[in-house]
Amino acid sequence: MALSVLKKVGAVAATCAVALTMSAGDADAKKVRWKMHSAFGTNVAVLGNVGIRITEWTREMSDGDFDIKLFEPGALAGGYAYYDPISQGAFEAAYGTPGANQGKNSVFAFLSTWPFGPGALEFNAWLQYGGGVELGKEFYGRDGIEYFYCGMIPPETSGWFREPIESLDQLKGLKMRFFGVGAKVMQKLGVSTQQLAGGDIYPALELGTIDATEFSMPAIDRSYGFYQIAKYNYFPGWHQQSTTNEVLLNREAWEKLEKPQQAMFSTACMANIGVELAEGEALQPAAMLANIADGVTNVSWSDEVLDTLREKWEEVLAEELAANPDVQTLWDSYTKFNESYKIWGEMGYLK
Repeated sequence: MALSVLKKVGAVAATCAVALTMSAGDADAKKVRWKMHSAFGTNVAVLGNVGIRITEWTREMSDGDFDIKLFEPGALAGGYAYYDPISQGAFEAAYGTPGANQGKNSVFAFLSTWPFGPGALEFNAWLQYGGGVELGKEFYGRDGIEYFYCGMIPPETSGWFREPIESLDQLKGLKMRFFGVGAKVMQKLGVSTQQLAGGDIYPALELGTIDATEFSMPAIDRSYGFYQIAKYNYFPGWHQQSTTNEVLLNREAWEKLEKPQQAMFSTACMANIGVELAEGEALQPAAMLANIADGVTNVSWSDEVLDTLREKWEEVLAEELAANPDVQTLWDSYTKFNESYKIWGEMGYLK
């Protein structure tokens, strides 16, 4: 009898051990470990915090089961060189801005921003409720990439120069880092432009590879140290009145996630939009005052200069629309939204 009982107990124990092993295996199978490239260093104001927030929030919401490790620029890919690795599945996620990918399709520059474009509130509204995000998903989806609109920053400055710009004629022959479609406006003024990632700009300025630069808002630009070399910072950011951030995911990796994990990631992205916009607004005054203390002169472009820039932009826009059907599709979508938005935009706010 005793032997029979022991056999039964042993059988039950063995069954429990197998069940526990299977349970532990199932739990491990549900854990997700991803790598995320960041186009911006985590020490950079505003932009550097985005990847940190998204990875931390996702980890916390999942109680550690969805763990995304963030990598600095250059660790997995060059700062802006993340499109192909994501498409090919070299790593699962990349945080940056759509304009970084304009070499693949010029429409991506427009998904970031465009000259004399909308402010952050209108841009955000079009992206989320006017079809902008859906278009982004369509364009990126052609290469097996899942697009997520994950952030927005306020206006940028429009350039750091070593000498004051008294006339647009001074721009002719200048070598300047310039982002997105705005670079083509500057080219019409005789500027030789390059699109460098943030971490590559200071060395280029220091070595004289470029004569001037724009990058972002005062607090972000201060993180990169431009004020140490170029002492004239020009406003307003006519080329970027607001700019979006993105996280791109390899589609196969995205589709392998369980629904709750997908919801966690999407929620982290959406939450960051408001937080980043608020942080972007909050940090600029102190950065501008610190720049002044370091010998920087903040300069406003004249109305005449802005009028000329707008004229050149209209030429560029006509060329872009004629050259790329995707740009035409995006522009038609935004224009339709903007027409319906005008009554609110013109009457709802103090001028």
